[in-house]
Amino acid sequence: MVQLEELMGEFKRRVDRTIWCSMATVDSERRVRSRIVHPLWDGSVGWLLTERHSPKARELDGNPWLSLTYIDSAEEQVHVDCRTEWEGRAEEKRRLWNWFKETPSPQGYDPGLFFTKGVDDESFGCLRMIPWRIELWSLADLMAGKPPRVWKPKS
Repeated sequence: MVQLEELMGEFKRRVDRTIWCSMATVDSERRVRSRIVHPLWDGSVGWLLTERHSPKARELDGNPWLSLTYIDSAEEQVHVDCRTEWEGRAEEKRRLWNWFKETPSPQGYDPGLFFTKGVDDESFGCLRMIPWRIELWSLADLMAGKPPRVWKPKS
């Protein structure tokens, strides 16, 4: 195990370069579902802007755990397992809207492309992702016999 601070520089470098990741959730019948998503990270807390009544939202309402995997053309991987919670405060949703919109592309994007009624659209959801495990690994590490670098909070 490593300290979170030891991973964050490399974590940020990898997720900022890769941008898109695969997100896995579990449906009401305990079947795994995955899709591609575009979160932004505020330190070790991830944020996803998503339709509040989408299949993934319903799955997370029933089971708030998810897993994210980033992998790039250099086979550098980031695996992030998270507990999630929905943000409901209007001022925080507005802050997140502006943060996504003002962050330069390709990391940021205009949420208005998806939520045409704006930040007050009832379907606009802000999902907070709080990691309980982060793993960094690469094909080069695997070939060199190096173990992955893993962080988990102290129990």
